[in-house]
Amino acid sequence: MSSVEQRKVSGAVASIVATAALTACATETSSTPQPAQATARPPTTETTATHRYVGMWVTADNHIRQELLANGRYDEARGQRDSAYTGRYEVTGDHIDYWDDTGFTADGRFEGDVLHHGGYVFYREGSAAHRRAVVTRGSTGSSS
Repeated sequence: MSSVEQRKVSGAVASIVATAALTACATETSSTPQPAQATARPPTTETTATHRYVGMWVTADNHIRQELLANGRYDEARGQRDSAYTGRYEVTGDHIDYWDDTGFTADGRFEGDVLHHGGYVFYREGSAAHRRAVVTRGSTGSSS
């Protein structure tokens, strides 16, 4: 093989090696499965920093109190049991998805200051909707 042919082969090999190295750098090399929360959020999901539903959400009788934290986590108290359920959540528009730390998932829908979730109706604590629900509950004598 002539020296010109050797240089061409050597250059081609170097090009293949460089391409393989660049491809390997851009490829996930871990064989360990990544947790679901490591995946990118859909572009329509609100960032937690601008999230308009952050705060305390309560049932009319205050038995269930669910705090949506600005860091994408929630903490739910039930009766005298603080932190009965905790996990992460994401909001897309008026829809909320929950991933509880124990493994179950749930979702819900916001309608202004009202949240429908898990068969319950929650109200933004202190909102006009919450005040109306408390008054209505008191006037009907409901204990649920």
